[in-house]
Amino acid sequence: MAATEALRADNPESIESLSREAESLKARLEEEKAKLNDVDMCVVAQRLDNLAQFNIKPRRVLKGHQGKVLCMDWSSDKRHIVSSSQDGKMLVWDAFTTNKEHAVTMPTTWVMACSYGPSGSIVACGGLDNKCTVYPLSLEEDPASKKKAVATHTSYLSCCSFTNSDYQILTGSGDSTCALWDVESGQLIQSFHGHAGDVMSIDLSPTETGNTFVSGGCDKVAMVWDMRTGDCVQMFEGHDSDINSVRFYPSGDAFATGSDDATCRLFDLRADREVSCYKKESIIFGCNSVDFSVSGRLLFGGYNDYTINLWDVLKGTRLSILYGHENRVSCLGVSPDGTALCTGSWDYTLRIWA
Repeated sequence: MAATEALRADNPESIESLSREAESLKARLEEEKAKLNDVDMCVVAQRLDNLAQFNIKPRRVLKGHQGKVLCMDWSSDKRHIVSSSQDGKMLVWDAFTTNKEHAVTMPTTWVMACSYGPSGSIVACGGLDNKCTVYPLSLEEDPASKKKAVATHTSYLSCCSFTNSDYQILTGSGDSTCALWDVESGQLIQSFHGHAGDVMSIDLSPTETGNTFVSGGCDKVAMVWDMRTGDCVQMFEGHDSDINSVRFYPSGDAFATGSDDATCRLFDLRADREVSCYKKESIIFGCNSVDFSVSGRLLFGGYNDYTINLWDVLKGTRLSILYGHENRVSCLGVSPDGTALCTGSWDYTLRIWA
């Protein structure tokens, strides 16, 4: 600190001139970026044929939560779903039969995050307890008997996701950080500082190397992180309100965001900018959750007006609206094989669409 003070006294202009230089460099970067922004994605996509009419219908309703459904995740077996709710329960469902296979009562209400491990034999959840707890699933014994607290934050847990194994888990929290934990020991492997508000959502890159993840939060910013170093490698602005959901495009070259500003946006990592915005004058309610179809051509968004909007990712147009929920749609996810969509809502139910 003393050194900076000395510098200031020595040369009061230097700090000012450096910050001016930084500003001008920033402006030049923006100019260069603008030059590369030669044509709009939806203009290019006009050449493409329109997609055929969809016949997506509600196929199953999963009833059993006694409170608002806050989070859901598909198992890698494409058949089981874990969901968590404001009632303090985490349920594991068979989506085909709608049977509940496991029920775990948490020590707290508002279980805001839940996630399936890649093996399909372990789940994790957490919320207002500021913790992330893992539960091995076996039909012989109660998952709660083998539960293990893995992560601890200084505020609520908003999201969690296993990496490409059951042995590491990534968490996001209201304390504005993300963290990577070792499941066995509960040790912190890496923490990620940079957000200026609650982290609401994280998603791991689907690329082979899989060393990056994206996070979005209440500071309206999406950040891409390197898991090995803990550094933020890219930062994307553009939303006018909280980002509630982030999801990578299947190729890993872009990601979508859903926000309280009633838009979804597509950000491209290679172009380092927003490439599309999915919005309509008539949509005035926030988007809580987004996910892509397996091909990446469709984007599903769950909104506060109880609907799910279906967007053509390339053309930027809305293709369809799914009606059925009786309260806000809080979470959604496309099954790993792309054959079904599951949505969870504050109406206490989950619905399967196909």
